[in-house]
Amino acid sequence: MIKFTFMGAGSTVFAKNVLGDCLISPELRGMKIALYDIDKNRLEDSAVMLEAINRKYKSGATIKKYYGVSKRKQALRGADFVCNAIQVGGYDPCTITDFEIPKKYGLRQTIGDTLGIGGIFRSLRTAPVLLDFLRDMEEVCPNAFFINYSNPMAILTGVMQMGSSIKSVGLCHSVQHTAEWLMNDAGMGDQYDESVSYHIAGINHQAWLLKIEKNGKDLYPEIRKRLAKMKEYPERDRVRLKMMETFGYYITESSEHTSEYVPYFIKTTQPELIDQYKIPLDEYPRRCIEQIEGWNKQRDSLVKKKTLEHFLSGEYAAHIIKSMTLNKPYMLGGNVLNTNGYIANLPREACVEVPCLVNGAGLQPTAVGNLPEQCAAINRTNINPQILTMKACFSHKKEDVYHAALLDPHTSAELNIDQIISMCDDLFEAHKEWLPEYK
Repeated sequence: MIKFTFMGAGSTVFAKNVLGDCLISPELRGMKIALYDIDKNRLEDSAVMLEAINRKYKSGATIKKYYGVSKRKQALRGADFVCNAIQVGGYDPCTITDFEIPKKYGLRQTIGDTLGIGGIFRSLRTAPVLLDFLRDMEEVCPNAFFINYSNPMAILTGVMQMGSSIKSVGLCHSVQHTAEWLMNDAGMGDQYDESVSYHIAGINHQAWLLKIEKNGKDLYPEIRKRLAKMKEYPERDRVRLKMMETFGYYITESSEHTSEYVPYFIKTTQPELIDQYKIPLDEYPRRCIEQIEGWNKQRDSLVKKKTLEHFLSGEYAAHIIKSMTLNKPYMLGGNVLNTNGYIANLPREACVEVPCLVNGAGLQPTAVGNLPEQCAAINRTNINPQILTMKACFSHKKEDVYHAALLDPHTSAELNIDQIISMCDDLFEAHKEWLPEYK
């Protein structure tokens, strides 16, 4: 009987997506589910909600709660699969700090959870907790497969795979929606169906749609033709489409994310770019507030029903479990260290996002070869601070963090050396409760 442990189960809506997919899958009937969190109320909400799905679909699952660090090993013991969705420090105070201190230096962000200065400090807070999870797993479930959903995806997955023998993959939501999004932009959304195939590779949140075909026919020429006829690109996607126009290929992550991964769009000296490209500064804090308010309104609909309906979410986790346990081949976009040169013209130390085959033998990343050189070059500008942040997660040296921040494309385009180091020091001071070991 499969045991699936969910770390950060208080992320109730996300737990519903991942675990709900398992509960409505007949192949996974009778699963043991262990829910772990350090927020007792949210943990209870998730358990009640999942039991309602369990009853609705007669899934036969056994669902147990494990509250607090003292119960962590118990939650993990004997697990076959472990999913992680934690956020260390939460919106208040840590996300607020990640935005407000850089803002004092004139450095603006949109999301700040994956790359850039916000992503760097989020990594530093989160990596020690993930490494603790993995050390516990090495002791109590050494053969389990670890699925990471926490951002910053590339940095954290890289740290996990460098720091532990536990087999793992990092999963994002963007790969599976990229082709459809681009076709919608081009006014071809009605043509998107299962006959559309695509090939995507790069790094998380900056992977490239290298091929998009329908019944074997290349769709890129028609897409480019349609976009070229537009007087202006759709507001929601102007940054990504400008990047595609300039560098030739569409990027997996949204325009609000992409705008802070490159030095071209958020510039203090050119404030008109913000309106031109419809860039939502401070979007993530705004989104966090809306999610908190939304949860307060949504809570009753999820946790006060005896039975609860669920539809497949599109997340990969349930497919991974079914593929590995039933030996059913499945392809997904996964994040793994580039140790074996899956993308030949990116550094071996990088964490890359590539097509991966999953079956009874486990997860096997596929070799992509070279990216178009301009695409690889853009990736490298973000890989440099990622590798240095990974290094800092093990060295606990402020110097390594300074180097990471100094090489970040957006940060270095806006601030000078002294400003960047001073900003990092201010962030270290504000986050000292979470980063006591940094010297």
